[in-house]
Amino acid sequence: MNTSELRPEDAAAALAQVRTQQDQVFATLTIPDWYWPALGGLMLGFTAGVESRRPLVIVVASVAFALGLGATVAAVVARQRIALRSDLLGARGGLTIAGFVVALVGLGLGVGFTLEALGVGWPATIANGVVAVALVAFGPPLTRRLQRIMAEGAR
Repeated sequence: MNTSELRPEDAAAALAQVRTQQDQVFATLTIPDWYWPALGGLMLGFTAGVESRRPLVIVVASVAFALGLGATVAAVVARQRIALRSDLLGARGGLTIAGFVVALVGLGLGVGFTLEALGVGWPATIANGVVAVALVAFGPPLTRRLQRIMAEGAR
């Protein structure tokens, strides 16, 4: 194609098509909605096992958590058809993830220590239940935000 024949509207249309295809690719790089309750349930089971203070229950809960988390992550990774480039997330994506984790840890610690101070039984398990609810509520929006960050990073 002769570049002198390329019209600005054709270039704009081609660029729009590339961006649409990029957005479709990033939409496939997703953490499925079932991941968040699965993670919350695994955390809750592990915490309850530890808080039971019964050695056999702690061992079973620990092994179940490790195997369950491994299977959950493997299932998420296996369904990805393309490799994720970490440079697309950049500092903004990293800070978004770090902020999410810090907020959840702060929530769990705050609830747990408050319940402990009030003398409520199983405070860590209850606190992790609150964190599990937050994971289910805010995990999918986090995924969508990361997809937007990656799409913007590709541009």
